[in-house]
Amino acid sequence: MFGFVASFNDSTVYFTNIQKVDSVWVTKKKKMLAGRNHYSYQLREFFAQKRQMPNRTCVVVANVDRKKLEKKYIKMKNKYLVGSKKPYDVRNIAETDFKFEPVDMSNE
Repeated sequence: MFGFVASFNDSTVYFTNIQKVDSVWVTKKKKMLAGRNHYSYQLREFFAQKRQMPNRTCVVVANVDRKKLEKKYIKMKNKYLVGSKKPYDVRNIAETDFKFEPVDMSNE
């Protein structure tokens, strides 16, 4: 999975690296990450508390197929680097700064 963070108030966007997270829950029917909102909340809390940047829009993109995920990552990043008329400041979030933690979905 990887995370994307943006705000409507500035032109800086952030990407995490693609991270392998052990023990994630995947829906049976569509093979989608269960509890995506919990993972995006982890990223939002990181920005609010560690970076003092509250009210950010955080999105988590996940796929069980690494190649498909890498393709989506490159496409999304290029959209902000070269595919936009408006210049964006694209920044990476190092895995040493932020790492997704597994979420227990057994009760949901």
